[in-house]
Order: sequence, then C-alpha cells, then structure tokens
Amino acid sequence: MIQRVLIVGGGMITHDQLLPSFLQLQRLGIVGDIAVCARHGRTVRELAQAEDIRRAFPRGCWRAYPDLTADPDEAHPDLYRDRIAALPKRSLVVIALPDQAHFAAILAALEADQHVLSVKPLVLTSAEAATIEEAAQSRSLFVGIEYHKRFDDRSLMARQRYRAGLFGEFRLGTAALMEKWYYRHSRFQTWFTKENTDAFTYIGCHYVDLVAFITGLRPVRISVYGIADRLPGGAEGWLWTDARVIWNNGACLNVQNSLSFPDEAPGSNTQGLTLCCAGQDRGALVRHSDQYRGVEYVHVRVPDGPGVTAYAQPSPDFFQYVDMGGEGLTPVGYGYRSVEQLVRGCQRVQSAADPAAELRAIDDEEILATPANSRYNEQVIEAARKSIANGGVEVAI
Repeated sequence: MIQRVLIVGGGMITHDQLLPSFLQLQRLGIVGDIAVCARHGRTVRELAQAEDIRRAFPRGCWRAYPDLTADPDEAHPDLYRDRIAALPKRSLVVIALPDQAHFAAILAALEADQHVLSVKPLVLTSAEAATIEEAAQSRSLFVGIEYHKRFDDRSLMARQRYRAGLFGEFRLGTAALMEKWYYRHSRFQTWFTKENTDAFTYIGCHYVDLVAFITGLRPVRISVYGIADRLPGGAEGWLWTDARVIWNNGACLNVQNSLSFPDEAPGSNTQGLTLCCAGQDRGALVRHSDQYRGVEYVHVRVPDGPGVTAYAQPSPDFFQYVDMGGEGLTPVGYGYRSVEQLVRGCQRVQSAADPAAELRAIDDEEILATPANSRYNEQVIEAARKSIANGGVEVAI
C-alpha cells in the first residue's frame, strides 16, 4: 500500500479524473490517506462540494489544504512545499498544476524523497526532464507521467499488432483533438497564455506520445503554426495549432488542436487518429474515430455541467461513474486505469528488493511513461515552442 498521497493542484483534471481515481484506489486498499493542496481555499472547497464525487464515494476521505474554513480567496503559493515536506519519505506526490509549474513542484517532491506522478506533459524542456530523471534515479524514486491515452484499449491493441508486424510501417498520419469552447472561460484563462503553453503542447503531446507508443518510432523534426486568440481575461493564447511531425523513418504526422469545439455540440470534445501504413506491396490502416464512441442520448433536460447538451454523445471509455453494486459508484475507463497502473508501478519500486533495478525494468517495458523512456516528448515540446514563436518554421528535435 502507498500510505500517503498528496495531489498538488485542485483544478479540472483533479475533479474529473485524479481525485476520484485515488478515492477508488483508497476504497480497494491500494492507497491510504489522500490530501489535495491548492493555491486557494475556494479550489479545494469546490472539490469538497462536488456532488458527483460525494455521490460516488459517500465515505471517501481526503484532507484539504488550505483548510476548508480558510479565507477562500487568500493565496498560498508555497503551501504545497510545506505539505510535501510534511509527508513521510517515499509517499506519492501527484502533480496536477499548469504546464509551466511542473518542474519546480516535481523537484520539490523528489528533493523530499517522494515518488511522483505527473499529468502530461512532464515539463517543457528536455534539460528539465534530464534533471528530473537524474534526481529520481539517484534516490531510486519512481516518476510516472500520466499519458492516459496509452491505456485506452484501442492504443494497446494497435501497439501489439503494429509491433507484431501486422501494419507494416507507418508512413502518413493525421490526428486531431479540439476541446470545448468553455475551457476559455475556465481557470485556463489565468495560465493558458502564449508565454506559458499552446494547444499543441497541452493537447497534441498526447498524439506524439501515442504514435511513439504504438510504433516505437521517434520524432526528429517539427513545425507548429499557431493562431492566437484573446482569452476572456484579456491575455492572448495560442488557442489554435497545426503541427507537422517528421519521424525517424521519414513518416509524417499532422496534428491539429484547439479550444474551439462548440459548447452546443454533442460530446466533450472531438478527436481521432489515423495512421496510413505500408507493407510489402500493400497498404494498411489504423483509424481511431474517438470523437464518437457509439453512444447517443437525448435527455428530457440538460444535465448539469459546462458544455453538456440535451443531445449527447458521451464517451464510455475515458472516465465514467457506474453502479456496480455496493456503496456509491465505481469509476471505470482508461482515465482510471492509467492512474491505477502508475500507482502499481510506484508500488513495484517501493516493494522491490532492488528499487533501482525495478526502475530500469519499468523504463525498459515502455508501457508506463517515465522521464527515461519518453524523453522525446519533452524534446518535441521544446522544439514546438520554438517553432510556434517563429511563425511555424521547422525545428530539428
């Protein structure tokens, strides 16, 4: 059992995936105490009042920092450092902060001898990733990156078949994921700005990681053209991006991302991946039409939540609560499975007679994303940020 878990950051991903996943792991006896630390009291207060989490886990227990009775608007920028320092060594710290804040928080956890699970992307430069890798390996600590699309059964099926030679060689592909417009009106507007990130860095990194995960190929060059929009708060962000990624076998992947999918459209986003491949005198195809998962609903009233519509195409695959008997509800989907597998990876290291050897084994398996086996992601992001700032010029990785 991982005795203590601290989630640093209480925003959308913590509400939608991380906290309920850890509450389910707590229910199963895989983790013990859970805490969530946020910059403002209002963030943890909203989590504590979230009806869907309370309904799913009526006896779920987690601690809030700042305390729920604290001034909701007072900022506590360094509170997470205090909470990390207060943990027993070799607990698990989960980083769920904006992209540009990952590096400092991850290092604080590693320097306090804590294992780490980070939302993607790990960091924004390959040098930062190398520093994290060295700090973790020197202490035999686990660092896992939550690229949850790896644990979609579609991805695992494609990986197994590709590596068995059933698709030949990837040559040309397209991928797209457009998040809903309401993201612009969420807390994203406080950090999703040109100097910090862009739609490709935040969203498109999933597909670079996924193509590498499926094929074993590595990206070598990239160009990213960005279109800036003004966020409701007044700042500008790269809210539309078109990326062209060249791979080490000469293949090309086009990736389009944005915060633009209409709030009135059914589904939480629109997304998909197509890989055109070549074998011996014949073609092959991998196509994941992920924007529609074969479910259609028409409600008599619009359910609660941003971007929810009367006619809906919900995804049963990423994360849902279902009634499987017993108390509360059970989270299902690859969003939950991803967190569970990363925690089990942490457990492997924690219980190993030789933690360093177990870390090397996890790196070599290349199922769980780690700083050592997915460095190409940070290299791509670093090059992509240079490209988008220079009008989409091609940059070597």
